[in-house]
Amino acid sequence: MARSIRIEYEGAYYHVMARGNHREMVFLDDNDCNYFLVTLGEVCEKTGWRVHAWVLMGNHYHLLIQTPEANLVEGMKWLQNTYTRRFNVKHKEWGRIFGDRYKAILIEGDNRCYYETMLDYIHLNPVRAGLLDLKKQETSLLDYRWSSLSSEYALPANKRKKWMACSAGLKALGFSDTAQGRRGMVERLEQRALEEETCSCGLPQENFDIDKRRSNLRRGWYWGSQNFMERILSLSENVLSKQRASAYRSSQEHKTHGLQQAQAWLEKGLKEAKLSRHNLLKLNGSDPNKIFLALLLRKKTTVSNGWLAEQLRMKSACNVSRLLKKSNTKKLSKKLSPQLIRYAKAQEVEF
Repeated sequence: MARSIRIEYEGAYYHVMARGNHREMVFLDDNDCNYFLVTLGEVCEKTGWRVHAWVLMGNHYHLLIQTPEANLVEGMKWLQNTYTRRFNVKHKEWGRIFGDRYKAILIEGDNRCYYETMLDYIHLNPVRAGLLDLKKQETSLLDYRWSSLSSEYALPANKRKKWMACSAGLKALGFSDTAQGRRGMVERLEQRALEEETCSCGLPQENFDIDKRRSNLRRGWYWGSQNFMERILSLSENVLSKQRASAYRSSQEHKTHGLQQAQAWLEKGLKEAKLSRHNLLKLNGSDPNKIFLALLLRKKTTVSNGWLAEQLRMKSACNVSRLLKKSNTKKLSKKLSPQLIRYAKAQEVEF
């Protein structure tokens, strides 16, 4: 059966979930969890994603993300491929670690009702899985470390990762971003966990005006109202009616847009470094300006090492990878012009 086409648009919210291949573990230890979060942060910087909630559950993960640009597919490809490579290198494994295609359910994120249920569903996963038993009054939701509730929402704003949208989540639930407000959010969730059956904790109550065949928090293609569904269908009417070849061309258009953005950043960087395309041919592949620009574009975009090698005249993708891995940004920055350093800071890139 043909795969369904991903529906992408600016400002979309998605509940993304992926399981391990054959339901095997994708997080074997705390270091794996940290690796994944670092990788998630990197893809957020490249794509502009905002993460509203996440939880890591051993053999799968859940994310609630917002995509300011229509780039879910591009970002997810980079996220899962990059984490897979890092996992395999660390554990001396090979092959894919994720199973079937990741799920991406569209969420009516600007509707508090659906947004709230999604936040609750993600943050109460450890309770449904039996990892926490709040009814014994010996544990708290904050005891589960690998959740955005304990690792992000419970912290002051200045201690959170910059790609987290905790303030938006607190506001949507009616809590202020203060110690009292953050504590109130945790207490509200824990109260819900105590009042509901463990196996269904966090699942929505049956009082939503929805089409249960397609609007489902876990199994449908969207989670929202009938009006939301009609709006999405209207936006995606052309995409859904095209054949797979057309869908491929559409994905190529998104890719081209990303390359154009990378090209624009590269041209600006070259200008700040007072370099021309002709100058690049005369410089070694290990030139500090080339390495610096390659680092900047790797952080801000999803372009490949092959593309960087071609554009910056750095011989090959393998050479780019080797140079970036061994680069020392502190030493590198001392060899660059102040204009280029200021340009990187203006792009919110820290080295």
